[in-house]
Amino acid sequence: MPRTSMTFGKSRLVIETGTHEHDGTTIVERKGLGHPDTLADHLAERLSRAYSRYTVEHFGAVLHHNFDKLALLGGASEVRYGGGKMTAPVRVLVNGRAAPTCGGETIPVLEIVETEVREFFADRLPEVSDHLDISFNITSNSSPGAVLTGDAVPDRTRWFNPRSIEDLRERRVRLSNDTSLGTGWAPENPFESFVRELVDHLSGESDFRRAHAWCGSDVKLMGYWDGESADVVLCVPQKSRHVDSRAEYIRNTESVLAECHRLAGTRLPGAEVQFRLNARDMPEKDELYLTYTGSSIESGDEGVVGRGNRVNGLITPLRPMNLEGANGKNPVYHVGKLYNIAAQRLAHRLHEATEGQAEVHLVSTTGQRLDQPWRILVRLSSQDVEIDKVQALVAESLEMFPALTDELVSDGIVLS
Repeated sequence: MPRTSMTFGKSRLVIETGTHEHDGTTIVERKGLGHPDTLADHLAERLSRAYSRYTVEHFGAVLHHNFDKLALLGGASEVRYGGGKMTAPVRVLVNGRAAPTCGGETIPVLEIVETEVREFFADRLPEVSDHLDISFNITSNSSPGAVLTGDAVPDRTRWFNPRSIEDLRERRVRLSNDTSLGTGWAPENPFESFVRELVDHLSGESDFRRAHAWCGSDVKLMGYWDGESADVVLCVPQKSRHVDSRAEYIRNTESVLAECHRLAGTRLPGAEVQFRLNARDMPEKDELYLTYTGSSIESGDEGVVGRGNRVNGLITPLRPMNLEGANGKNPVYHVGKLYNIAAQRLAHRLHEATEGQAEVHLVSTTGQRLDQPWRILVRLSSQDVEIDKVQALVAESLEMFPALTDELVSDGIVLS
């Protein structure tokens, strides 16, 4: 396997070509929009974006914050055919840090957070929106490193209480906040793309869900593909007030399975695909995936940032991946967010340029320039690769971090 290693600014770039291609065997998981982990991810990212927009509008810069330790603790519910209700609230643990002031002007952090939390649930799970218990565990403590010597005030103590945006070191140079890893790969195979589409179809805005009010959004899929056939285990909840009997619940599951086979016939033509739906159901005992809200968050399940889909929207143990929770991280210099997005985008560009499979790994070291990763590993299945072209694509990607920050703040990127 040919390998080219070179100094790349202050980075070390390694390009491997003719690497082993991913074979047909695929294990892939995706969690839908109502899954507790997806809810936690998306809410954390929404809080980061709302706080960032506020500070940009009022002060001209994204102030220091992170909401990537957010957690949701499930409530309690009563479920019966044709009805149901919440009996205990969902607890939202807003864990993180945020600058509460800038230049002596107070930032309404708690008001921003509470507004966003309530609007998020009103949109995503309206049945839960009046049953929330929000705990604000938000500090303004800086990271270790502020050593007191004499009467001088260490700069680090002003990170979360800046006198002005000129106290933000990243306005002069963006340094990596952590020693971490960003990973990306391309392209998806047809089964991976099918899993993404099917889960989105059953949990998001689709003609199927609009036509079937009983279809909940806490969808989860685990699939195994050998290149020719697939076996899929799928969970799709139903909303109890739209289901009047056990027989109706069973008819609805048949509708879901018919839709799964229809979509598989379109996206995986000629393949044999088996589906197992709501495998834990025991209809004879009325133990069914029947919920009041359409999500297990109503009845004790928990959601935590970083336990859901990766930045590319899938969980793929046979592909390169890492355990970073990107959602809710600061979009200016948190490598756990920026390097994963950059690596994924670069992998797609390298795939298009080489017409082969591509992997990208960006490894940071804390305190080093954001645009100069400690290590860059590019792995390409193509044998004949123009090294200069690969270098150019890497360089272009590393120059894009300021623009990527702007994109995250202004437009928002659904990271999972």
